[in-house]
Amino acid sequence: MVKIGAHVDLADAVGAAKALGADTVQVFLSDPQAWKVPELPYEGGAEAFRADVEAAGLDVYVHAPYVINVASTNNRIRIPSRKLLQQIMDGASAVGAKGVVVHGGHVTANDDPAKGFDNWRKAIDALETDVPVLIENTAGGDHSMARRLERIEQLWAAVTAADGGQDVGFTLDTCHAWAGGIDLATAVDQIRAVTGRIDLVHANDSRDAAGSGADRHTNFGQGLIPEDLLVGVVAAAGAPVICETKGDMAPDIAWLRERLG
Repeated sequence: MVKIGAHVDLADAVGAAKALGADTVQVFLSDPQAWKVPELPYEGGAEAFRADVEAAGLDVYVHAPYVINVASTNNRIRIPSRKLLQQIMDGASAVGAKGVVVHGGHVTANDDPAKGFDNWRKAIDALETDVPVLIENTAGGDHSMARRLERIEQLWAAVTAADGGQDVGFTLDTCHAWAGGIDLATAVDQIRAVTGRIDLVHANDSRDAAGSGADRHTNFGQGLIPEDLLVGVVAAAGAPVICETKGDMAPDIAWLRERLG
């Protein structure tokens, strides 16, 4: 049975999972748009959170802040990104997370993409962690490191050359793949051919057309991704699933479970 869950507020992760009927949860450890990591917003701290989710039988994934861009050639972005990523990895280890989802990032139009890939290698080299980094494909940007398959292939060649690169995993987001121009009918096979693995699926419908580059999630059946393609990705990946749709995600979790049989 594939474990299916949702992104929830860390402060009430156990209660939210119960209300949603979730087997697994994804949380932020800090404001996703900020560079600082405050005290964990959970009574009793990381140790209490870890004990509570384990008692509830939940697997936990952490999503890194969106501001992180370890690919950047700008020292004022790249260096703080590495520092913040290390802080998040430390926090994820403390709460017993199965992995940390990190967006692939981007370079600018004036940069050689090879520099961005090599910056990823250096970032993995420098990390000290016992939690896997799960690089997520992104929806838009002509200079993204993980939007299109050829870029993902170059990125993977770089990170697997790093010390610890064998532990780097992949998060496949259905909305991002759809918007990014990856064919969902073959996405799992194509990505596995590059990475050898898919560790987590972000299952989301898309409000926009295939190839649009727009990252706008919506609930299952309310977007433009055909049902058979969305369910097909989840079934083929066979990995844990996190829904990042809108509002009450209990119907989305139930919708997906019903179609997976």
